[in-house]
Formats: sequence, structure tokens, C-alpha cells
Amino acid sequence: MVAASDVKDDCVISQLVQGCLTGEVILLLDHSDQGLLVTCRGGDKRNVEEPSSESVIRGPREGFTECLRTNVSLIRRKIRNPALTFDSRVLGKKTRTSICVAYLKGTTNQSLIDNIQKRLDKIDTDAILESGYIEQYIEDAPFSIFSTVGYTEKPDTAAARILEGRVAILIDGTPFVLTAPFLFEESFQTTEDYYSRPYFMSMLRLVRYTAFFVTVLSPALYVAVTTFHQELLPTELLFTMVAAREGIPFPAVLEAMVMLLAFEILREAGVRLPKPVGQAMSIVGALIMGDAAVSAGLIGSPMVIVIAITAVSVFAVPLQADSAAILRLFYLILAGTMGGFGITIGILGTLVHLSSLKSFGYAYLSPIVPLQVQDLKDSLIRAPLWMMITRPHNMANRDRTRQRFFVPPPFDEADDSENQDDKQ
Repeated sequence: MVAASDVKDDCVISQLVQGCLTGEVILLLDHSDQGLLVTCRGGDKRNVEEPSSESVIRGPREGFTECLRTNVSLIRRKIRNPALTFDSRVLGKKTRTSICVAYLKGTTNQSLIDNIQKRLDKIDTDAILESGYIEQYIEDAPFSIFSTVGYTEKPDTAAARILEGRVAILIDGTPFVLTAPFLFEESFQTTEDYYSRPYFMSMLRLVRYTAFFVTVLSPALYVAVTTFHQELLPTELLFTMVAAREGIPFPAVLEAMVMLLAFEILREAGVRLPKPVGQAMSIVGALIMGDAAVSAGLIGSPMVIVIAITAVSVFAVPLQADSAAILRLFYLILAGTMGGFGITIGILGTLVHLSSLKSFGYAYLSPIVPLQVQDLKDSLIRAPLWMMITRPHNMANRDRTRQRFFVPPPFDEADDSENQDDKQ
């Protein structure tokens, strides 16, 4: 008799080989064409730590690790419901990477589950080393700069999306869990929005939207105004900017491109170097390069300010950092050639493209396009939790209601006076 937590009998040779490759023990008996598969996986793994890419002030500090079993247990601790389902499979003919598809049975649309499983079954590749492989194989718009598959390192974020009717995909060997469908508005939402009071969090959400527009449009607007539309500036400000640009040998559009290129180089170097060295190099490099360029008369001081604001704003919306970098360059080229008219064309083209995108059958700009009034309470602003009665439109299957309408009771002066009398 084998004393173990998990023993599988009647295993054929192929199952035994696969189990041995994944760290399990096989027990073979003489004169028997079958064997036992004993689960006793071990090995070193990283402890549960706070994720560096999604830091919060208020909320859980735990994050996913590279161990699939640990990640499954972290989600199970958040959703203690028998309807939480994990469908396991193996992808990668050579890596044999374990994958779990997590969803809430009875809440998530069965069509969404079947769609994701169908796309996963079509993957035929040698290796799956990270969740980015899966993302690129199953996304709806592979030629778009906008991602239609979300990812997170936080178990509470993954659990919240599963409770809304979404599907999470856990991959062994990476702390990033994929979630689908993924909407554009989710890039501006954080789990901390729901842990604090709604009024300040709504203001912060509007700040994130503003930061995205600032980081995308600031260099283009500066170039368009200084090159084509000087009449839009107040006279005193125009004289100040002309004086600052006096002697600059490059046009404004080339000046902006050089500064943006320098910023991207500094950011990439800061990420790749060891953290203490990278932070010091980024700060010192930016200060020295900016001051030296202005002193040498190669770059105007207004351009340094614009690029600095652009660089800081991008970190407010990290999920759209990649698309923001491409859009920034796209709008800058249009502004340098056609001014404000070119920026307008670029914005309209971007909106048309976003409106045409879908994420596993769901409109990417939902609930704005198409308009879903009942879902606007958690889009540009965050309404109080007692107003969020239903799950997002068409996201859940039959279980759309997640709570009853409940208004917190007002302060009762009579009860308060009785409490004071009791104390006396």
C-alpha cells in the first residue's frame, strides 16, 4: 500500500512518462503492464510577494507566482464557491506547459467559455514559455496596437473579473494571469478604486483618462501650435516661446522626435539594468542630458517641459503604455505635416479603429459604444458599491444580479440620543 495524497492507478506507459516529466513518481511492478503514478511534486519556488507592477496603497499585498498550483489556490481563497471551475490542459509539444482556464460556472456565458477553449485547442506549437505566447495566439486583433486580452499579477483583480463573468487563463511558469474579454476602460481601473470611497476614486479615474490624453497628444499639440497655429497662443506666451527657441537649429517636429527617442532609450536602459543602478542612471541621465541640450542650444526649454510631462503621464496608465508610445509618434508625424488638421484626422481614425475592435465578441469600447446606460456607473466614474446591482451587460449568463439595491441608512439622531442617555 502506497501512503500518498494522490495515487493514480491503471496508468498506461504514455501517462507514466508524462507524469515522470512533470515531477511525479512512477511505481512499476514486475509482470504488470500498468503502473502507479504517485504525486509528490516539489522543487524550489518563489514565495507569494507583492507584485511590483501593480502596487496599491489599500488592498491585498499578495501576487501570483510562477507556480500554477499556488496561483489556483490564491484564486480559490478569494472565491470559495463550488461553481468556480478550473479546466486543465497541456500546451506545447516540447515544453508541455500546464494551463488552467478558470470561470464561474452558471455565471459566465457558455459561449465565451467554448470560444476560449476552441482557440486554445487550435494552438499547435513547440513551446509555451509565458502568458504572452497564449495572448498572441488567441487575441481578436493581432494587427492592432491595442491588446484585447487583459493580464494581471493580483489575485483579487483576477477574482473580481471572474465574478463579473469573465474567464481567467493561468499558465504554469509565469505570474501573469490572462483575463478575457478585455475592454478599453479596464486600462483605467484598479482594484483600489473599489476599496476606497467612490468620490476620490472617481476623481483619480478621471485623472488617469486625462494622463492618457496628455501623454499621447502633448508633443503633437506643441508642434502643431508652434509651427502652424501661433495665433492660438497669448501674445506674451508666444514671445516667451519664440525667445526660448531662438537659435535652435532644428524644426519643432524633429526636436520632439529626438527628445522622445532619448526618453525611450533612458526608460529601456533603466528597466534592463539592476534596479538601484537603473533608477540612478535614469534620473541622472535625464537631468544631465536635458540641461546640457538646453545649454548647448540644441533643444528649447519648452520642449523639455513638454516631454517631461509626457514621460510622467504614461506611468499613470501602465496597461496602455505600449499603445500610447505608438500613438504619440503617429500624432506627432501628423502634427508636423498637417498641424491641428492632421491631429484631428488621427483622433478620428483611432476612434473608428477602437469602435471596430471586439474582444471575444464584446465591443472594445463598451459601455460607451454601443451605449449601455446601466454600465456607465463603473466607466468614467466609480459609483458607490450599493448602486452596482448588476454585472456588466451581456457579460454574465443568467446570474446578472450580484446584490440587492441597498442604500446605507442615515444617521438616526433618536438612536444617538438614547445611546448618550444609556452612557449617563
